[in-house]
Amino acid sequence: MKRIPTNIITGFLGAGKTTAILSLLARKPEGEKWAILINEFGNVGVDGAILDQQGAIVKEVPGGCMCCVAGLPMSVGINALLAQKPDRLLLEPTGLGHPKEVIAKLTSESYRDYIDLKATITLVDPRHFSDPQYTQNQNFQDQLALADVVVANKLDACSDADLAAFETYLAECEPAKTATGKVEQGALDIRWLEIERTEREAAHSHHHHASDSAEPLPGLELAPGQAFIRRENNGQGYRSCGWCFAADQIFDFSQLFSLFSNLNAQRVKAVVNTERGCFAFNVVNQVVSVNELTLNGFESRIEVIDREPLPWDELEQILCSIASAQS
Repeated sequence: MKRIPTNIITGFLGAGKTTAILSLLARKPEGEKWAILINEFGNVGVDGAILDQQGAIVKEVPGGCMCCVAGLPMSVGINALLAQKPDRLLLEPTGLGHPKEVIAKLTSESYRDYIDLKATITLVDPRHFSDPQYTQNQNFQDQLALADVVVANKLDACSDADLAAFETYLAECEPAKTATGKVEQGALDIRWLEIERTEREAAHSHHHHASDSAEPLPGLELAPGQAFIRRENNGQGYRSCGWCFAADQIFDFSQLFSLFSNLNAQRVKAVVNTERGCFAFNVVNQVVSVNELTLNGFESRIEVIDREPLPWDELEQILCSIASAQS
């Protein structure tokens, strides 16, 4: 078996990793088969639904850092994808994951003959360099330290001061990054995928830790007539709550957009059936981005992440009030 070129696409919450992967998939060489392993902090798996329609082979590891989730080790997902003999493998760890552990797994003896680990690409929102809640976060620091390629995303939303802070960071990197870039909408240069990996050191030593439950995560299969399932998770100073709604639950687009615009949470992601069709919602700092999807009969999935527990019960009541069952 030939070694599969593999890249890790990292970035903190809201940096634009999924959008970047979508951009790469839209430009992949014709005839190539790409596989993607997605790791989300929440338990309902929103990103997989978005990427799945792009023709890639997708596996998900929900519920926290893929190195640590009890019952769902990343090796299971990697092995399943390698069995499909892809031409390229991309890994999208959660924005709260440990990149050092992911790299260690992919370069271990178990995968040495199967994976050719190329450059790790890290996306950043330059506005975060002036915010201590990011700059003092160990995972944020390690994602940058271990990156071969660092890309300033969301250029259209950044000020000159934001970009100056980004440039200052790059000037202080030792060893220097192999490549850097500034993009909008996650439009990565596909040539960056071929850059060779450099051995780099993380500032912190992370250890594997189990999730709150030692049992495998319960499935998300809805019982007949059940309108929704709710799942919560917490770790590394963050909390998440996610809902999976039955396919016959149709949301009011305008009311949902208004709710997300006014929801003061660190991160909101959703793939939702509405009366206008199926849409992906991406919310960072109460700024809502919407993309129409070509999904049919899909179970809506909504995930909210914040540093503090939000009034989940109240939010659930609102979600239920703007959804209605349709035959």
